[in-house]
Amino acid sequence: MAGPLPLGDPAPADGLLPASAADGATDRAFGVYVHVPFCRVRCGYCDFNTYTAGELRGVRQADYAGQAIDEIRMSRRVLEASGLPARTADTVFFGGGTPTMLPAGDLVRMLAAVRDEFGLVEGAEVTTEANPDSVDRDDLARLAEGGFTRVSFGMQSAVPHVLAALDRTHDPARVPLVVGWAREAGLDVSLDLIYGTPGESLDDWRRSLEAAISERPDHLSAYALIVEDGTKLARQIRRGELARPDDDLEADMYELADELLGTAGYDWYEVSNWATDAAFRSRHNLGYWRGDDWWGIGPGAHSHVGGVRWWNAKHPAAYAERLAAGISPAVGRETLDGPTRETERVLLLTRIREGIDIASLHAGGRHAVAGLIADGLVDAKAALAGGLTLTRSGRLLADAVVRRLLGDG
Repeated sequence: MAGPLPLGDPAPADGLLPASAADGATDRAFGVYVHVPFCRVRCGYCDFNTYTAGELRGVRQADYAGQAIDEIRMSRRVLEASGLPARTADTVFFGGGTPTMLPAGDLVRMLAAVRDEFGLVEGAEVTTEANPDSVDRDDLARLAEGGFTRVSFGMQSAVPHVLAALDRTHDPARVPLVVGWAREAGLDVSLDLIYGTPGESLDDWRRSLEAAISERPDHLSAYALIVEDGTKLARQIRRGELARPDDDLEADMYELADELLGTAGYDWYEVSNWATDAAFRSRHNLGYWRGDDWWGIGPGAHSHVGGVRWWNAKHPAAYAERLAAGISPAVGRETLDGPTRETERVLLLTRIREGIDIASLHAGGRHAVAGLIADGLVDAKAALAGGLTLTRSGRLLADAVVRRLLGDG
């Protein structure tokens, strides 16, 4: 299970937000995230708030859709009572865990509740994550019929020994099948990859990239493996059973990914994300990076509205108990002050291709741009036009770029 929730102030039992959350709301998009916290097995590297059957302490997966629907209905009432204007949802994203551990009908029911309470904009992006071995042709067809537009498959690798090190259970041969079934259903397809797994060579990573590209997904994500405290992977590394990921090798892997994906017609639009066309960029995730509003449904889910961030009770049992009692599942929250919001704005916008307006930076940040250009971390042509966009080298050192823009390094 994931680590402790962040520190913050207690959230009120009624969930009401301060009046400041409504400021400028009509200028911000609104999305809904639905967390499904169930997995068949726990992957050794995972630090997400997920639970296998043996960890549920009497909670029934069959009851979950109804509980999530209760929170969806509560969310509309809370936003309305807090003075937020009615906004239609631009995006809905089902993540986990493995959302498709639930029957497709349950996911469709939860989506219908979002539609009933908030409405969906025309052409809304509706995504679910799925493992290649957690769906079949009928599931994907049912999801498409119920309003889903996109599926993101956790491919992670095409190499069996890498999948084994990650505790992934699917056969790589399953990926072409599920991609084909998703296409038949009319769903857009994204594939997620992880690089830097202990024992993974650069040739292994090339093999995974080439296998993913051969499926011609609309979108592809590639994330460096992070060793999170408290995970099985961290314990294995501490005991010397596995080697810690090598930073230089991970940099080589990132550069190889960007090279191969670029050659195959994929453009980067965020440090770890590429798409064949702007239309296939993850609009939901762009909402996070642009500082828009979203309500997170489910145990441990985080939400953000107008500079107010809050998080729900982590365990499904505690989450269900609060909803059954008619109180908000939120257990903590924080209202971000001006400097914190500015730090997050620079941190997040710098990661995306559109970048950040140089004129919007404080004086020290504007002064740092020339040095970043000289160091090859920022695109000179974009900077002359007033925007800050990372080069490939800059993407590898994005955190260092942000520190310099904020005057911290």
